[in-house]
Amino acid sequence: MKRYIQAWNKASLIKRIVIGVVIGLALALVVPSWSAIGILGDVFVGALRAVAPLLVFTLVTNALSKQQEGKKSNMKTIVVLYLFGTFAAALVAVIASFMFPTTLTLANAATDIAPPSGLAEVARNLLLNIVENPVSAISNGNYIGILAWASLFGMAMRKASQQSKDLLETVADVTSSVVAWVINLAPFGILGLVFKSISDQGIEALLGYGQLVLIIVATNLFVALVTNPIIGFLMMRKNPYPLVLKTLRTSGVTAFFTRSSAANIPVNLQLSEELGLDPDTYNISIPLGATINMGGAAITITILTLAAVHTLGIPVDFGTALLLSLVAALSAAGASGVTGGSLLLIPVACSLFGISGDISAQVIGVGFIIGLIQDPCETALNSSTDVLYTAYAEQSAWKKN
Repeated sequence: MKRYIQAWNKASLIKRIVIGVVIGLALALVVPSWSAIGILGDVFVGALRAVAPLLVFTLVTNALSKQQEGKKSNMKTIVVLYLFGTFAAALVAVIASFMFPTTLTLANAATDIAPPSGLAEVARNLLLNIVENPVSAISNGNYIGILAWASLFGMAMRKASQQSKDLLETVADVTSSVVAWVINLAPFGILGLVFKSISDQGIEALLGYGQLVLIIVATNLFVALVTNPIIGFLMMRKNPYPLVLKTLRTSGVTAFFTRSSAANIPVNLQLSEELGLDPDTYNISIPLGATINMGGAAITITILTLAAVHTLGIPVDFGTALLLSLVAALSAAGASGVTGGSLLLIPVACSLFGISGDISAQVIGVGFIIGLIQDPCETALNSSTDVLYTAYAEQSAWKKN
């Protein structure tokens, strides 16, 4: 037994996750009534979501407290990449929707969750989240608020004594160690997540929306394997695919199964360290990316909105499509501040075409049905590009030495 445990521990995390996925799928198909297995997934994601806010706060505060005045930083470049990448993903989704128009069967699939009425409400939610009580922000997983308060505390800590800074660094290191222990349990957690998803919803729920699912998956893959590498080549002036594939393999796979950019922050921080990136940068850019870098969300919002447009026979010109890309990008960046994520931002985009709230709510319902595939793909793209764009900025051929 000891030999098997040693072999298990020596295997890479990805190999162990694959084993967990296979076992979870097999159990879901053979013994779907064993609902207790799904508790493994709930415990794993719960543990990650519980410790991730504290990790973000301590890392960002610690990184900013040590940052020297006048020191060069890549953060401006990274933020521009986050915003541009999200807009580019939305634009690709518009093109895909026009190339392969899809219609929906709209009935009574509406949810009872109230979506925001427009971009003004999204902006209002974001501003209110920024000024939320810092203790409440950490306990509620409000990453906008966590980033805002961590930035203020970090800048204030620059004038603190060295002993205080050393204590803060120790707290950040201890929190990182706890997170590393939780991540090692990922294969068992993902086993439970796969079992619960398949046994609860089944594959049959997706068959009625096969073309829609295929377009969403294909668009996410295109952005990950074509659009992002093009951006990388333009930035680094060298082959970006080794970096692209590594981020997808390490960050994208775990994010696909955890279905949470926030829960995947620890994985991205560890990957950034493995890539030799500047910790003063990635300790800030990774939590920030989990908040505003939402290319996958922009794809979901755009494709589902245009599916509703095609269903209702509404004509769309190029200018409106371009505006949709911008609105989807802005809405996606605000998704983390709205309960329910990207799906609840669909009515904002639908309002461009005069689509009623009732119809928009039905489109949200369709989104929940295909969420078994849509949500993991969206999260994998969102999370993996957090590290990818951070690496692009650091290795950019444009960067002045």
